Amino acid sequence: MFRRTFLRAGLAAPALIAAPAWAADGPLRIRELYKKGGGMSEIAMQNNGARLTFEGFMAPPLKAESQFFVLTKRPMAVCPFCETEADWPDDILAIYAKRVVNVLPFNVKIEARGVLELGRFRDPDSGFLSLVRLTDATYAKA
Repeated sequence: MFRRTFLRAGLAAPALIAAPAWAADGPLRIRELYKKGGGMSEIAMQNNGARLTFEGFMAPPLKAESQFFVLTKRPMAVCPFCETEADWPDDILAIYAKRVVNVLPFNVKIEARGVLELGRFRDPDSGFLSLVRLTDATYAKA
């Protein structure tokens, strides 16, 4: 098919509505949510409420039969539970799954997909404080 025929047929129109450049590279990394020196990045601010995919590792859950876990940028044998906003590390992401979490080994890379939410939230069941999280999430081995 020639380019002119392709354009005339209107088949190129969907391609003209391009996704942001960062979306074309596959899953996002947790660090892309944060600005250097603290605060949320432009990617985070522009995508609050959007369904996104992140890659990382499942930290051991805080309690059994939970619908919540922490996604980390590197494997961690213990959960990086945080006490205050001031201590919130920029290399974790709270994940609120659609179902009870099937715990995966902490050293297996996974992808989590859900709705990005920004702002302070304390989980009523675990007491975990998050500043950024994915809700209505699914996850699988990468």
